[in-house]
Amino acid sequence: MAKIAWKYFENNTNAKTGLANAVDAYPSTTMWDTASYLAGLLAAQELGIITKNEFDRRMAAILKTFNEMSFFKDELPNKAYSTESAQKVDYANKPGEIGYSAIDLGRLLIWLKIIKERYPEHGNGIDGFVSRWHFCSVVDSCGTMYGAVLDDKKNTKYVQEGRLGYEEYSAKGFQLWGFSTERASKPEPYDIAEIYGVQIPYDRRDPRILKAHNYVVGESYILDGLEIDWDEASDQKSDDQTHTNAWMADFAQRIYQVQENRYKITGMITARTEHQLDGPPYFVYDTIYSDGYAWNTITDEGAFVPAKAAIALKAALGLWSLWNTEYTDLVFDATSSLYDPAKGFYEGRYEQSGGFINTFTANNNGIILEALLHKVQGKLLRFSGKDSMWDRLITDEFGDKNKCLPQHRLQCSRSVPR
Repeated sequence: MAKIAWKYFENNTNAKTGLANAVDAYPSTTMWDTASYLAGLLAAQELGIITKNEFDRRMAAILKTFNEMSFFKDELPNKAYSTESAQKVDYANKPGEIGYSAIDLGRLLIWLKIIKERYPEHGNGIDGFVSRWHFCSVVDSCGTMYGAVLDDKKNTKYVQEGRLGYEEYSAKGFQLWGFSTERASKPEPYDIAEIYGVQIPYDRRDPRILKAHNYVVGESYILDGLEIDWDEASDQKSDDQTHTNAWMADFAQRIYQVQENRYKITGMITARTEHQLDGPPYFVYDTIYSDGYAWNTITDEGAFVPAKAAIALKAALGLWSLWNTEYTDLVFDATSSLYDPAKGFYEGRYEQSGGFINTFTANNNGIILEALLHKVQGKLLRFSGKDSMWDRLITDEFGDKNKCLPQHRLQCSRSVPR
């Protein structure tokens, strides 16, 4: 299975830039998808699919690009880049800058940290890349995360980013590099919806007012489990049975249980998360709960598209890697053969029609690879205990204050809840 998933990256990595296409044969990527490529790359090396030489060659190529690429407003990596030129692009892959995503950058920071700790020989290149970042606007002094967008007049707006699950997972990326994310790391404010006898937490911030939907999906909880074992970012143990981020582990268990219960009650095999499509609208959030409704499949604009509900392969393999149950064995049997040996694993299988989602992506195949590695090794974040260039940089009180590194952060002055 790992060889099949890796085939996607053999087909879709640009040798010049080191970047991998987010979608098969489409030369563009985001920082989230780039993190999934890094996850797949490390897993391929650890599972013996590629040699250490190929791993090092690929890392050298992408680190060269990281350390030369231009940023949005010279602050942080743009939301999207051409994989052919490494230039900033919009979502139509046309030249231009469109902002940055704190959520995407948080996932990227997690994987840069994982690789740096496991392969310190790449630490300087990784540290050099992150040391170029200006953190002043992405994480404030109270630990709230902000993304950057352009308004109709091309002015930059910084907007709070993240909802329950994704927000706290991505915040761990910034924590791993020394930043406080106190506000972003709290589950509050949330409410509960009872679905098939399970108390499902959801972010209670009103999407009608804040223009951000509250998607309850499996992906953020699965990634936190695979990579960090539902631990606090500071927990350096790799083999204990206690999840030090206890509420995250509890919420993840509920997200798992409601999907098993749905199968037991309806007969519908369920493994839900966001996923790509092979036609319009091309991307949906296949939710457990969103905007007041259970099992709500919606676009990012909120349109209801129930026919696009699917068993997402990355969610299915993630559940199987994390939970050893009869249900996850069933999910594995239903999805593990859904691949094209020349392209990788399909994105998923539609719940209603049973047909394949006939598209292939970096996020899907990268997460499948990390799920397979987790099945062998357990928690993927492992600390080497070795000092690095970054460690020295953030202890230098006379370092570059313009970048708002951890040692230069102001004290939080707000007392009101987010």
